[in-house]
Order: sequence, then structure tokens, then C-alpha cells
Amino acid sequence: MTRLPQGRTRRLTRPSFAVAAAIAVTAGVVAAAPDAKTAEPTPKLGLIAASTSVTLDSWTEDPGVYLDLGTYLTSENGAFELKVTRKSYKDPVVAEQVFRNGKKTRTKALPAGLVNDFTGLPDFTQITLTDAAGSTVLEKTEAFCPNNASGRVRPDAPANSKYPESCPTNPFTLGSVWGVENGWASNTYSGFYTDPVQLAAGTYTAEINVAKKYRDLFGIADKPQTVKVVVRERSWEESASSASGGSAKTTASGHGAHAQHGGHAEHNAHAQHGAGADTPPPGAATSGADPSYNAGHGPYPSAPPALPWALKRKALGKQAVAAAETGDGSGQTDGSRQAPGAQPNAKRPTGKASVPDVPKPDLRSLPAFGITVSDGYEEVPGKDYLAFSANVWNAGPAKLVVDGFRSPGKEVMDAYQYFYDADGKQVGYTPTGGMEWDPRPGHEHWHFLDFASYRLLTADQKETVRSGKEAFCLANTDAVDYTVKNAAWHPGNTDLSTACGSENSISVREVLDVGSGDTYTQDLPGQSFDITDLPNGTYYIQVLANPENRLKETDYGNNSALRKVVLGGEKGARTVTVPPHHLVDAN
Repeated sequence: MTRLPQGRTRRLTRPSFAVAAAIAVTAGVVAAAPDAKTAEPTPKLGLIAASTSVTLDSWTEDPGVYLDLGTYLTSENGAFELKVTRKSYKDPVVAEQVFRNGKKTRTKALPAGLVNDFTGLPDFTQITLTDAAGSTVLEKTEAFCPNNASGRVRPDAPANSKYPESCPTNPFTLGSVWGVENGWASNTYSGFYTDPVQLAAGTYTAEINVAKKYRDLFGIADKPQTVKVVVRERSWEESASSASGGSAKTTASGHGAHAQHGGHAEHNAHAQHGAGADTPPPGAATSGADPSYNAGHGPYPSAPPALPWALKRKALGKQAVAAAETGDGSGQTDGSRQAPGAQPNAKRPTGKASVPDVPKPDLRSLPAFGITVSDGYEEVPGKDYLAFSANVWNAGPAKLVVDGFRSPGKEVMDAYQYFYDADGKQVGYTPTGGMEWDPRPGHEHWHFLDFASYRLLTADQKETVRSGKEAFCLANTDAVDYTVKNAAWHPGNTDLSTACGSENSISVREVLDVGSGDTYTQDLPGQSFDITDLPNGTYYIQVLANPENRLKETDYGNNSALRKVVLGGEKGARTVTVPPHHLVDAN
């Protein structure tokens, strides 16, 4: 098993809160909210710059500048909230703005076609860079995820943002909520949603504005921000010398800070987390932006969605692949978002087991994605494997909670599923199989048995190959649909290093929260499908949740999902073609 990679995450630290103060100063006088009795709250949005000048680095070993210019979208007189959904994969993505006034809620549909996925508002900001001579050297647009790195712009704003962290990129996302909390500001920098630009060392002037269609749609003033941009060339060697006590200088926005964001100085550790060959966009220590997907709100950890690790595995090379399998680091893994793990009950349940009539989870499978053919990373000539990523998610309305308890001398924990009433009180439990310790490098945690099964079916949907992988450590890696009832916008149990226990654990709690899913990439022999001797033609990858029906849920009829694939090529050089799944054209 290989967990999908995530960008590095971190908590919003003291320097990041400092930027909120800078934002407030830059913003000037904040308009007071009108009397709620005389006007319905309508958010007033504005573009501001946290600083008049930024310094950005271009590394000689990997040239490119990430344009984190420190511009933010503020929301006053109410939160800026968007609900983004699709009824099915046969239907387009649609968005609506949500207005809240106490218990009253109204919505306004946004123009059809404005958004076509769940990663944010496309072409939201317009950026123009001119050089010292006044010549235009760059014009580009950036998408905007309202859930980006953010902070308060006034002290009486809510202490925490209620909105999720980041915008999901899983191609089979079904629903998302984006928002800028009232009295907060969200960074317009796109992070890994954008590409670096090539700029020579020197001084530039950046003009940033919100695109006219969004200014008209949301009533944003036409007030572009101007920021001085200093681009400097850096080298890893020089920075490493500085970090080890050499004579080179290190600044807050330099390589020392860059390393904190998962940059080049931590390249080996970065590879261990499966970040792939992409260079993480550096966020200066005071920018509030993390290298990928940006940081979360206030004290909340960030929650980047998954990327298809199988697609990047070949590009890494054998050395990086080996590093990626060496194990999970503290507080971060190659397939998780960083959040505290849930604590199991102090002791195993007693009394008669029962399954009460209370809300239960609803496990559903997403169609496979990240599909590719590989050699299994083995020195075995002529072998072909079909690798893929799969996700099982919880549509609710109750979270899935499973505790494992160990008996002295036993290698398998006894597992129990718990049930809760509307007040969150545990009112029942039932035995549900077990958990086993996986000692292999890159795993080293407790797996819940029989959570999902993967099968390759023939064109007439008869099984031909089955993956050997059916045991998992449950974690909330992907935000699949945060619009379902009781969806948890800030799920816990997202970090494998805390969610899945250690070898000497006496008990473990694994949770799949409402609205979130758990993605695994099946790309190693025994997990992926051996297609070496299969004839060319049409097949289906089946993702089947809860295959033995050991877990109690509200609906067992939606546990299976199929993804069509077409195999071709010759032995040792097989190919795979992945047709669109209705409107989702992603392999």
C-alpha cells in the first residue's frame, strides 16, 4: 500500500498571525456592519495588499518564481460563502452564493459555466509585472480558492473561520463549501494550483486586480493593488552553507523559511512524503501561505486534498521512490492531512452488543482515478501492472468510528464499531472484525481489515484479477462532499502518524468523518493488478466498500463503483486508455 501524497502542511504560526495585523493596517479603516434590523447582511469584498514590497527567490538549481504577492480578499458585513455542487457525474458543476442572516438563509445562483471544478474561482485575479524601465514582462491570471490561507483583519472578528481548509482537487468530488469568514481575509495566491514564472533577478512592479467579471458579480471595487517585487537568485549550496553556520546570510523569506515550507533544504524528507517531482511553491514566513494549497484558518491545520501519486511515481526515480517508502514522519505522512488523531475509549466495551436505531455512516466508493501502467518498480523484465487510486468516503449522516483493542500476546486487535445518538452519546456497539499491524516500511501502522476490495472485471463485468489489498488505516484524506448532512468541515483523524497507532499500541481509534473519504493508491505488486498476460480489450476497475458487510451502515447498495479502462500494447510495454466517466475526463 502506498498512501497518496499531500503537500506539506503546518499550523498557522505566530508570524502568520502577524500578517493579519499587517492586513488590517494596510486595509485602513474597516467599514462597520450595518444594523441587522435595517439591512440584510451582504458581504462587502475588497482586495488588499499585506505589504507594499515582497522578496521572492529563484533557485539556480530549479529556476522559477512563485508569485505569492501577499494580496488578500477581505470580507466585511458578513461572510463570503459559496456552495459548489454537482448532482452526479453526468451533471455539470454549479455554484451559488449563500447569504446568512441569523437563522435565515438565501442563495443566489452564479452564472452557468463560471466554475467547472472544485479548485476555486478561475481567472479571479489579474497580475501585470513591469520592469524598472516600465516595460511589461508578464501578464497572467490566477484562480482563487476562498479557503486559502487567511487571518482576521479586525480583533472583533470570529476567532476561528468555520470554513474548510483548501479546495478539493479529487476529480470525483461531489460538493464543496468555500468561504471567507466575516472580518477575515483570504490569500489570493494559488499555491500548487499555479505554475512558477521565469523572471531574472531584479526589481519589478506588480499590479494586481480582481477580474472585471468578478468585480461586477460580487460588487468588488475597482481598486488594483501595487506591490514592489524584488527577485533574487539563490542556490541550494549557498543556503545549505548558511544553515550549517557558514557565512551566507539567511532571511525570513529566504531558504531557511523555504525549508520550513517543505522546500529544497528538506528535499529528502519532502520525497518521503510523496510530494513528487514538483518543487513546492515557497511561501515567505509572513505570507500565511504554505507551499501547496496554502495553510488553513487560524489555529486550524490545513487540509490539502489528494493528488494521484501513481502518476508521479515514475517521474521520481528509484532513489526517491525508495525514500518515499521509508516510513511516515512525525505529524505528516505521504497521504494525509495534518490533524489530531482521535482517542479510543479507555477500555473495550462491555455489556451486550447491540445495533440501535440511530443514524449510521453511509460508505460509498468513488470511481478509480490516477490510472497508469507500471513495471511495479521491480527488476522483473516483461511485467506489467495496472496501478490506480481509489477512495471510499462517508456520506453520513453519522461518522464511522472503529476502536481496536489488543489482548496480550495477540497480533490482531479486536475491532468494535460504535453508534451515537443525536447528542453524541455512545448508545451501542458491535464487534466488526479486527485490526492488524503492518510492519512494512512506509506502513508501520494498524490496518482495519476488510474495509474495501479492488477487482479488475472483464467487459461482461466478471472478475479476472483481485487486488491483495483489503486492510487500511482509516483517515480523512479527501473532502469529497461537504454539502451532505452533518458534514465535518474540520475533520480530525487526518494524520496517519496519529490516527493509526504504533507497534506497541494497546488500543487504536480510526474514524471516517461525514463528507470525507480515504484515498489509497494501489501501485505495488499485490495491490495493483498484474495485467502481464491479460488480453487487450475493455475492462472495469471495481472499487467495493465494506465487501463483507461487517460495518453497519445506512445503505449497502451504493458501495460499488466501476471505472472503464481499455488495455493495449504488447507484453512488457502495455498501455491503458481511460475514457471519460460521464463528464469527468480525468484518468
